[in-house]
Amino acid sequence: MLEGPQEKIEEFLDRLKDEKPPLSEIQDVNVNYSQTEGLEKFRILKSAAGGQGSGTIPPDTAMCGKCYADMRDPEIRYHNYWATSCVDCGPRFTVIRGLPYDRPRTSMDEFPMCEDCREEYEDPSDRRYHAQTIACPKCGPQLFSTPSNENPIKGAGEALKDEKIVAIKGIGGTHLACNAFNSEVVEKLKRRLQRLHKPLAIMAEDLDMVKKIAIISEKEKESLTSIKRPIVVLERAKDSPLTHEVSEGLHNVGVMLPYTGVHYLLFDHISFPVVMTSANLTGKPMLIENEKIISELDNIADFMLLHGRKIVARCDDSVIRFSGGTRRFLRRSRGWAPSPIRLDLGNETILALGAEFDNTIALYDDGNCYVSQHIGDVDDLETLNFLKQTIDHLTNITNLDTPNIVACDLHPDFLTTELAEDISEDPVRVQHHHSHLASLLGEKEIQEIVGIDADGVGFGPDGTIWGGEVLLATRSEYERLGSLSPMLMPGSDLASRHPSRMIAGIFYDSSDLSEILSEHATFPDGGEERRIVEKQVRKKFNSPVTTSAGRTLDAVSSLLGVSHERNYEGEPAMKLESFAVKGSPLDLEPSIKNLKGRLVVDVQSMFRRLIDLKEKGTRREDIAATAQNMLAKGLAQIAVRCAEERGVKNIGFTGGVAYNDAVGCKIREIVEGSGLNYYTNSDLPPGDGGVSFGQLIVAANA
Repeated sequence: MLEGPQEKIEEFLDRLKDEKPPLSEIQDVNVNYSQTEGLEKFRILKSAAGGQGSGTIPPDTAMCGKCYADMRDPEIRYHNYWATSCVDCGPRFTVIRGLPYDRPRTSMDEFPMCEDCREEYEDPSDRRYHAQTIACPKCGPQLFSTPSNENPIKGAGEALKDEKIVAIKGIGGTHLACNAFNSEVVEKLKRRLQRLHKPLAIMAEDLDMVKKIAIISEKEKESLTSIKRPIVVLERAKDSPLTHEVSEGLHNVGVMLPYTGVHYLLFDHISFPVVMTSANLTGKPMLIENEKIISELDNIADFMLLHGRKIVARCDDSVIRFSGGTRRFLRRSRGWAPSPIRLDLGNETILALGAEFDNTIALYDDGNCYVSQHIGDVDDLETLNFLKQTIDHLTNITNLDTPNIVACDLHPDFLTTELAEDISEDPVRVQHHHSHLASLLGEKEIQEIVGIDADGVGFGPDGTIWGGEVLLATRSEYERLGSLSPMLMPGSDLASRHPSRMIAGIFYDSSDLSEILSEHATFPDGGEERRIVEKQVRKKFNSPVTTSAGRTLDAVSSLLGVSHERNYEGEPAMKLESFAVKGSPLDLEPSIKNLKGRLVVDVQSMFRRLIDLKEKGTRREDIAATAQNMLAKGLAQIAVRCAEERGVKNIGFTGGVAYNDAVGCKIREIVEGSGLNYYTNSDLPPGDGGVSFGQLIVAANA
């Protein structure tokens, strides 16, 4: 409530918008004028005792410049204190148990404030006024290490210099770190984690160190140094001293800068970038409890740097990549979750359980869409329990009622589908690719789109595996207009792991199948497996039908000898993209056919042309670039033709293949060259991390 001359009130409202605190967000401003009440002084009212409260929980953010200066100042009590924070920075989402956001409802309730901290906390002129995570060495959580060290930070630095692996508990989880310049210790970390091929993110001390290992644009620099501090996928510098094992077979690497006091203090003792990868056993949630960190990482980490503050909600690092100047979220988590996306979806409270892989959940209530932090692959009990905990935590900190509507994927066998059936008698089942496109419709606030949805797998209503689709989509329904031509997946999931099987699936009905497999396919068990796979596709035994763009790119990767095995999600296609960066595409047109009223890109015809180029001795890098180009052309041409026929002005591109820079740029070029509007995700992942948001939108319009 304000009282005073009207011009002063209007000036205050203008300054409120322009001079608001860094972490604040003004969603709406509603002004009502009334009679004066004789107010005499400025007052800040306390939260009502026992009240549930309301409001938006801010995400965790990086240490601000002022707190960094305090931590470096030897004259004040915050000197070298790892958990220094204020109202403008530090943990929020990961320490909050419930609303209103006051210290007793956070994990800081175990650390009573000392007199000095209490004085700052209660002083309205201090930037730590009502900073719920305020703490200092006298009263706050302390660092400790295993094995014990008088100076845990220094001990961690010495361990890293001695080529050891260090576990570091942060604000939302635990990382495993090692020297990113040393191939032996990186290989050792990968062996111990059983992630022999998966790329690892690194942390550099500052921008000068980043520039020595990667090429960085102005937009990438802005993201790296923002208060959100995501991992940014950058192109490797040609003379980068990073060991090859950090991102084996890829032309890029994920990089982040320090965002907590622990990180800054650690770099006082080392002069090299460090691998920073999530400390979780394969397929399991990231470790956050000290007891489990110590017991489960005992055979992985040589040194552990821990602290005594409990993590209420685990929260992985966010990962972004820029494509054609547009931001892409590979993972939207720390720094963004659980900030709401404002979108009016009606009066119902909705819970969406997301996809099986790269899962997030989403909640909707009263114009706010809350998309959770990254949960992971929900294919085991531990991750399913993490998902359930996330539902409880998110509903608690947003004070949402029991959802009226529950949405899930169309696939009948997903654990998320089973959970939806446990929660609701009649969940809304949303087709996977419709979810992707609905997410794009909601993000861009449009009503209708012809969408290209290219990814690995999505259960189709016809019982086949979709993944290279052109759909006409609204927020409530969709129509399949085009796709890639149908292929087989011999061995089902085995065809995802061994992409040479997809070559057999592409040529399953060809008379020269044996010859093609003999000359152009590589199988782990050689000729015997090749003959078995050939019989399998001939008889269509255990060989689901698919139109997957992801599996198509995997097959190209195997055809060209780039990658014959998928050890992590997207590996063959990702390595193909990096390989193709060194090539130039030939200007070949894809073959587009009509299949029972649906336009399809003829994948078999495309592969015959690729094989012809290979046999003629064309550079493999050029063939790789040509394959990506032809796939993009085919899907874009179908989308443009369908949009023009239906009178639709908007064309979108989403799904996991949207992370491929070359494919996305070619599709955009064709769409905009046709005078149509091009859309792709920039505020949510185009991959499965954005599916829950799309499910919300479809469920609200069902």
